Amino acid sequence: MTGPRALRRIAATTDVHSSLDNALPMLAHLHAIRTDTLIVDCGDFFEGSGYYRLGHGRIETAILHGLYDVLAPGNHGWIHHFEPPVRDITVCANAVDATTGQPLFRRLHTARIGGRRVAITAVIGVQAFHSIPIDQRAGHRVIEPAQALREVMLAHHHEIDSWVVLSHSGFDEDLKLAAACPFLDVIFAGHCHSHQYGPTHVGEPLVLKGSELGIGYALAEPALARWIGHTTRFPDITSAAALPPQLALIHDRIEDLRDRLALPIGAIAKPYRGQVLDRRLLLSNLTTRLHTALGAEAVILNETALRPTQLDDVLTFGDLLTIEPFNNQLVHARIPQKLRDDPGALLRCLAKSAGPLITEPKPLPPQLPTVLTTDYLAESHLDGRTHQAGLRLRQAVQRILTEGTHR
Repeated sequence: MTGPRALRRIAATTDVHSSLDNALPMLAHLHAIRTDTLIVDCGDFFEGSGYYRLGHGRIETAILHGLYDVLAPGNHGWIHHFEPPVRDITVCANAVDATTGQPLFRRLHTARIGGRRVAITAVIGVQAFHSIPIDQRAGHRVIEPAQALREVMLAHHHEIDSWVVLSHSGFDEDLKLAAACPFLDVIFAGHCHSHQYGPTHVGEPLVLKGSELGIGYALAEPALARWIGHTTRFPDITSAAALPPQLALIHDRIEDLRDRLALPIGAIAKPYRGQVLDRRLLLSNLTTRLHTALGAEAVILNETALRPTQLDDVLTFGDLLTIEPFNNQLVHARIPQKLRDDPGALLRCLAKSAGPLITEPKPLPPQLPTVLTTDYLAESHLDGRTHQAGLRLRQAVQRILTEGTHR
């Protein structure tokens, strides 16, 4: 892009999660509107599909560097926000060094939009931060988002006409944030994967969220009285001819990976065939099988370890990496001492950080020193692993999904 851009609005994506199967509409449309639109993302652009697993985040980094102006860090892909060029465009008001309290990223980006001096900053919610794998967030901590935003506003209020926040906290949390920070003009929401999109006014602040997985975006612009906004899907585009050379090369790399991901693994078992994957059904069957086959006293898995995707008749490599995108290892883990005699408290503690849980047996034993789970839960929310189970979650999922189809 050459020459200054006369910006008049902001477009925000969120929770793309490396969903690049149909990336052309997103790439082409964001490129087309970029002449007068600040392009931002609310976090979790990385992780969630085979494109990330095979490409190691390089395609996503190229897209962000080529199209985006400002990013919020998400819990998925947190480590990539410390790498150039992603770090150069990442802002966050409430993530700090655990020892010094110094910000981990720039606290705000400023731009002139519609004739106003606009500050764009970001926050990551406390729950989202604590769902980052513990080794990735070592030495980091977060300040309560409303407190951090007030501090930034007080430091820069004399320079700014409008305040825009990219939040990776969840729509409900952002409604609370809007009420707590009435000086804000716009909160672009992310992280929640709910059906709440807005736009919703909470007093003056406007809260809205674009569709996840690269399907759509949210748009906001200043008006006479206050900011207005709406959400929309990316328009259908089938030809890459409109892409500039840099984005055309990215699209070619996506197509190369698509061919690898299309490789078939086997026929899908009848309970899962021809429908969107029911994660709870699959994990319920899986925990029962693991409890019996591996002789574990109990099994605990979090539903968000898997992602729903449309299944046809044949399971492909790409399907499997989309369903289980995080490469989890099954391990035997130690339960924290204070929770070993209180399975109810254990489940409440895990669910608060990791979301809905599937367990076996039901109810859990009254005393539980160890449990079979994922390495993510073991290292981030329990007392670490005792030993590996010799099986990856992806392998176990594949067996359940294709069980009985070769007989």
